[in-house]
Amino acid sequence: MESPRRAMAAVVHALVALSVAGAAAATAGRGGEQPLSRIGIHRATFAINPGASVDASPLLLGLEGQDTEWVTLTYTNTRPSKDDWIGVFSPANFSDSTCPSESQWVEPPLLCTAPIKFQFANFKNLDYEKTGKGSMRLQIINQREDFSFALFSGGLSNPKLIARSKRVTFINPKAPVYPRLAQGKFWNEMTVTWTSGYGTREATPFVKWGIQGQVQNPSPAGTLTFSRSTMCGPPARTVGWRDPGFIHTSFLKDLWPNFMYTYIVGHRLFDGSIIWGHEHSFQAPPYPGEDSLQRVVIFGDMGKAEADGSNEYNDFEPGSLNTTYQLIKDLKNIDMVIHIGDICYANGYLSQWDQFTAQVEPIASTVPYMVGSGNHERDWPGSGSFYGNLDSGGECGVPAQNMFYVPAENREQFWYSMDYGMFRFCIVNTELDWRPGTEQYKFIEHCLSSVDRQKQPWLIFLAHRVLGYSSASFYVDEGTTEEPMGRESLQPLWQKYKVDIAMYGHVHGYERTCPVYENVCVAKGASNYSGAFTATTHVVVGGGSASLADYAGVRARWSHVQDRDYGFAKLTAFNHTTLLLEYVRSRDGSVHDSFTVSRDYRDILACGVDDCPSTTLAS
Repeated sequence: MESPRRAMAAVVHALVALSVAGAAAATAGRGGEQPLSRIGIHRATFAINPGASVDASPLLLGLEGQDTEWVTLTYTNTRPSKDDWIGVFSPANFSDSTCPSESQWVEPPLLCTAPIKFQFANFKNLDYEKTGKGSMRLQIINQREDFSFALFSGGLSNPKLIARSKRVTFINPKAPVYPRLAQGKFWNEMTVTWTSGYGTREATPFVKWGIQGQVQNPSPAGTLTFSRSTMCGPPARTVGWRDPGFIHTSFLKDLWPNFMYTYIVGHRLFDGSIIWGHEHSFQAPPYPGEDSLQRVVIFGDMGKAEADGSNEYNDFEPGSLNTTYQLIKDLKNIDMVIHIGDICYANGYLSQWDQFTAQVEPIASTVPYMVGSGNHERDWPGSGSFYGNLDSGGECGVPAQNMFYVPAENREQFWYSMDYGMFRFCIVNTELDWRPGTEQYKFIEHCLSSVDRQKQPWLIFLAHRVLGYSSASFYVDEGTTEEPMGRESLQPLWQKYKVDIAMYGHVHGYERTCPVYENVCVAKGASNYSGAFTATTHVVVGGGSASLADYAGVRARWSHVQDRDYGFAKLTAFNHTTLLLEYVRSRDGSVHDSFTVSRDYRDILACGVDDCPSTTLAS
């Protein structure tokens, strides 16, 4: 007869599985299933097979300072199956990890931490089921701990551990990695954020930086981290938890406009030695209102993918690598990137934040990489989010708020304004209430109303969920073309303050409206708009990578261009009178749609529909 303790354990583990499955199901429709959620790691058992083995080579990584290495695996199994799979675990002694106690009466599972990535044993080994032999190459990034590779039978739902490799480690697992730039709270301030294994009790973090070719000086960095207890639920608190290490941010102040700077992050150990990262460079922002070429890339919903074909490539995030590649390829022609929510789709599997920062490091280390909050970062029942769904996988915003810097007054709120040259960006948080009377509504109106259009003629509104217009079938099925109460709450502000373009993610694809106000095209959709402001053009650019959305069969009159493909938008301000938006497809870098706005300061002052106060004979 089964013991009461084991029976209770089964119940608790079933509840954990259900909550994880629920989170996966909730995200499957609009973001894709997080592939690691398919693994029933809490059901894993030992079934060591003396005839099975996993060999990894090399065992020591990063001998030349690399943060990313390829490891070759060779493996055998005397009882092979098409369901056999390889899991990458970190720390290496994954079966010795301590599971969080659900109850004093509950026996913890054998394994309580999901792998960082996985691949089926027959991947590119077509005769594996006959021979029981296979090999593969997997890409490993430095994540502060050692690694081991385990061979499982029983498929993903009932894994049985049959063999594991020797320990693989980077020569310095704690090394500072994956620096990411962001604009500070002032136009002439840049922040550098990076991750390491060094806490402040072991080393002092800093950045050595200066104008390129001149004396480089140090600036101190602050250090943050977060714990399992700050997560709101599973899998972030259970099988998805992984220690995030330490996150450091330094503020590089009093930058000279447009000058090139070099920087390198470092940690001074208490014995006086210094552990260095890699040297990078960036161009300082232009002076506010400066009449120069300024180029900003905007997209949402990119996530991460694996270059080695593991986890989700061609499955969960099929466009992610293409989008990343196109940005890297065009980096000399990009001044800033704004990722408006659904950043990496970790969905509670914390190891994926490291994977994402490694993927975008060539971009984020060179130009400011600004982020917004999306449903897959923030939403969790009872956590204060506007939507009480399971999309964040229990993260409830904590990793996003720590892994990336944003110049918000309150990083928990995650809304902020940003001036860059001739641009004013108002980045809102759709996962917190934006309706009239709320704190965020007051922020939105202040951001729109306080801009000096002589300096920043181009006023851009950014949000993750669609607060304007979208033809996505999941909106139409709900009887709307937006988030409920979205444009009804905000369109008077967009019209009054003459917002040039409002841009959104969430819908995985591209759509552009005509200049539209209250569902009516105030001007026809076109490739060029000139003269006085008429109405805001709404652009959905959520095709960074996640599974593509469907569009409604009947097309609204305000929908000018649609494209069910992966891509991103690029805004180019040539001067104070000409703005260009290009929609670029990720798969080939081609420009699929574009339009220009030509306008001078008198046009901005001119009255449009409902955006000037009425007058009487008395006035």
